[in-house]
Amino acid sequence: MAASAVTHNEMDQKRGQVFDQRVLSRMLAYLRPHRHRMILAMLLMLVGTGLNLAIPYLTKIAIDQYITQKDSQGLNQIAILLTAAFVILYGATAGQQYMLSLVGQRVLATLRDQLFRHLQVLPLGFHDTHITGVTVSRVINDVGVINDLMSQGLVTLLGDTLLLVGIIIVMLSMSPLLALLTFSVIPIMVILTLLYNRKARYAFRQTRAKIAALVGNLAESISGMRVIQAFSQEELTEKRFEKVNRENRDVNIDAMTLSFLFLPAVEFLGMVATCIVLWIGGSLVANLTLTLGVVVAFLAYVTRFFQPIQELSQLYTTMQTAMAGGERVLELLDTYPEVEDRPDAVEMPPIQGHVEFQHVSFAYRNNVKVLHEIDLTIQKGQTVALVGQTGAGKSSIANLLARFYDVTEGQVLIDGIDVRTIKQQSLRRQMGLVPQDPFLFTGTIADNIRFGHPAAPDSAVEEAARLANCHEFIIETPDGYNTQILEGGVNLSNGQRQLICIARAALMDPRIIILDEATASVDTMTEVLIQKALNRLLSGRTAVMIAHRLSTIRNADMICVMLQGRIVERGSHGQLLAQGGIYHDLYEHQFAKAMADQGVS
Repeated sequence: MAASAVTHNEMDQKRGQVFDQRVLSRMLAYLRPHRHRMILAMLLMLVGTGLNLAIPYLTKIAIDQYITQKDSQGLNQIAILLTAAFVILYGATAGQQYMLSLVGQRVLATLRDQLFRHLQVLPLGFHDTHITGVTVSRVINDVGVINDLMSQGLVTLLGDTLLLVGIIIVMLSMSPLLALLTFSVIPIMVILTLLYNRKARYAFRQTRAKIAALVGNLAESISGMRVIQAFSQEELTEKRFEKVNRENRDVNIDAMTLSFLFLPAVEFLGMVATCIVLWIGGSLVANLTLTLGVVVAFLAYVTRFFQPIQELSQLYTTMQTAMAGGERVLELLDTYPEVEDRPDAVEMPPIQGHVEFQHVSFAYRNNVKVLHEIDLTIQKGQTVALVGQTGAGKSSIANLLARFYDVTEGQVLIDGIDVRTIKQQSLRRQMGLVPQDPFLFTGTIADNIRFGHPAAPDSAVEEAARLANCHEFIIETPDGYNTQILEGGVNLSNGQRQLICIARAALMDPRIIILDEATASVDTMTEVLIQKALNRLLSGRTAVMIAHRLSTIRNADMICVMLQGRIVERGSHGQLLAQGGIYHDLYEHQFAKAMADQGVS
């Protein structure tokens, strides 16, 4: 426990770094394709910085050389020059912002595309062990803060630094005494900035943690609303949300308080510097040791001087957040896919359907075996059912067959070919899956049925729906096959969603079917419809059925009873009942329960 806590704290500290060369160098690689636009943005920034330095100086010239000398012709010329400078400054600033926004959005899209592609390459083992909300946060929030630094922050850093250095040089060249007096507030500014950054580093990290907790609590409560209302726990849930919401409010108030203290302090120091310029500069003008134009220029430079300081202090927080976000994004991108195609992997030839598990053992990441020395042969067109208690290893066998995971020992053969030697997609294109929890995507019913075969004509979609016993209820919906599925399929019953999933599998015309407790969560009437659909779907195909209701597998060619990762019994329904073993006891227990539920003693 202590070791893990130390490790977690070390990671937090590492992710709290303001600068991480490894992260920054890898993130900068995403700017390379846009280097020409970035160079143009840099040039425009240099133009804007030069004009920001030149405009106050031109104002000084206008006052000292033309206004005080009543030179109207020279004043007209300098006025035109100033006007041109303001127009060019506007164009340079607008062009710079446009280029940076364009690059930023393209980098943002590229990073998110790459992350999404990588997430699809990662095996189910990754998605089974990572919270979906956290992964979504990587793709949306962390990439967003990286973009802020890549597209805006670096140019801002360079531009503000050049502007500060330029202002200092120009002010010293015009009046060293007045410049040094004006800069007397800088030590106080540095101290305030250091204090602010130290406090902000912790405060803004807390705000990100608390908003994540708030979103997580909200998502969980919405997802579990049925349970909350069923157990009348609205008050308890509301108190939990209020607590998380209050913590989020408090850390945000703390963070905002820091900003509200720091930013006005910077403005106050700017006003102090302005007062110094007016007081000392005015005295020097009165004594004829300084011109009025220099004082006016100094006032303009003081205003410009403190603005980049504010931006640079805020950039500190942006950089720190981006480094943390970059670390998390790179961690995801560097996650090694445990299941991947070998360099010499070949396309899977047309599957006949002969399956063999030869001495197969399997362990997940914790190296605790969940399957032990599995030997199983499934003949072409045969239906094999896997039964047993939760955790017995039934789903693991199905996952190995579809190569969602790779075996730890032994091999899985399809038509005599080791599944590890072929390309994953060529294997799965010839397999069908009907999950326990039927998942439908937003879109039309037809889109969901043809999900595995997007080019399928409407006639094939309807034929698959008829096979799956869902054509009748589909045509009764308002728009038939064009009826929109809402998120989560909430506008359909669980049984209707399952029938559509069967139609989706049927349309692919797979040679091997995996059924993961397809009737576990439906009523008896719907179970009959599903069972009839499955009987038609399985005809002539090899099938592996994970079953909870033993009544649904009585016609299976072979039933395998699993216990603690081993096949302890195998045979037909009648053979296993005659043996009087585990299967017999399971069946008798379910039969007795069904009779009791129907009120038969």
